[in-house]
Amino acid sequence: MEPILQIRNLTHTYGVGTPFQRSAVEGMSFDVYDGEFLGVIGHTGSGKSTLIQHLNGLLKPTSGQVLLRGRDIWAEPKKIRDVRFKVGLVFQYPEYQLFEETVYKDIAFGPANMGKTGEELDRCVREAARLVGVRDDQLDKSPFELSGGQKRRVALAGVMAMEPDVLVLDEPTAGLDPAGRENLMANIRDYHRNKNKTIILVSHSMDEIAQNVDRILVLKNAHVLMSGVPAEVFQRAEELISAGLDVPQVTRVARALRERGLDIDPAVYTVEALEKQLLALRKGGAAC
Repeated sequence: MEPILQIRNLTHTYGVGTPFQRSAVEGMSFDVYDGEFLGVIGHTGSGKSTLIQHLNGLLKPTSGQVLLRGRDIWAEPKKIRDVRFKVGLVFQYPEYQLFEETVYKDIAFGPANMGKTGEELDRCVREAARLVGVRDDQLDKSPFELSGGQKRRVALAGVMAMEPDVLVLDEPTAGLDPAGRENLMANIRDYHRNKNKTIILVSHSMDEIAQNVDRILVLKNAHVLMSGVPAEVFQRAEELISAGLDVPQVTRVARALRERGLDIDPAVYTVEALEKQLLALRKGGAAC
């Protein structure tokens, strides 16, 4: 896989030259691959929000670079708007950014600003609405008539309608009930599978990350603590816990079983994988 984004020695320092000077991101370097579903996790204050605002040029690095398909996004500052069409960012609680009189117009706002009109614009709007589960009969409604979860879907559709190469989601399920969270994540998984676009998911939920992503980037104190596929990251559960982070519930259960003498992989992170190991033990005659 080719990298679509390359972060090179990225540092962002707030309050330079004042007593409050601090680096929210310091010397970060990593790649994001084309078509990848990457999870970013870290304790509050680890640098997650500052990092993702660099990916589409909302923040400019104090030093270092963000490369999109090999090109520094700040090479031509006047063209930074084009970068924001290619790297779509959905903030936490995006429903507070809805403002148009109908759902259709809200979803159409981004692609219309890109210059899309007529049938092409209509296709983008309706396809994005379908991808997030917004029905045709809701498109003519005011977004303010919708429930919180439906508003979230409309805001997400507004970014998807721009058809960005990279979709960055900052805590997309925050504040939703368990059913709402799973429904929205199912929509996001479908989008990833159908469009094969790169998705970067920022979440505080290890279970949400574990169940959805190909690879995990763990941040701590403005630095990258570790990176790897879920099994590699959860193998280092002690480090995660010492960094103030959790591990998936299934991993906690696996670790507890291991401590009780069962031959279980402590890095298991899905119910299916744990079930498979327990069944294998049972067939082998182990007590469990």
